Amino acid sequence: MIATDFTPVASLFGGALIGAAAVALMVATGRIAGISGFASRLLPPYAEPGLAGRFAFVLGIILAPLLVGLATGTLPLPQIEASTPVLLLAGLLVGFGAVWGNGCTSGHGVCGISRLSMRSVVATAVFMAAAFATVFVTRHLI
Repeated sequence: MIATDFTPVASLFGGALIGAAAVALMVATGRIAGISGFASRLLPPYAEPGLAGRFAFVLGIILAPLLVGLATGTLPLPQIEASTPVLLLAGLLVGFGAVWGNGCTSGHGVCGISRLSMRSVVATAVFMAAAFATVFVTRHLI
């Protein structure tokens, strides 16, 4: 079995920062902080204004671990125990799910549920059920 660290304080602080950032984005621009929407609108055709803001949002997600590394002296490194074909398949499935579900976990789970969107509640329940099933199968059946 894979052991994970229990970090309630860091998790609470991180969740509060994500929530505050989502509220700030909604107040400032009227936009939902859905990562799949921001990332997909970086690709042509550029149908709506705000390309610089979307680029800054996605760049911030990419640079955040580097800033943590500078602040703490330790770069957080992901531990991925899957082959390249499995990762490619997983990426395609997540991308397909984000398109099919009309949003991703950040848009539905953080922003949609807080706006009491029933579609987001259902989408998040499906995301979570799929995640629970995947963890169970990979840790106990394979």
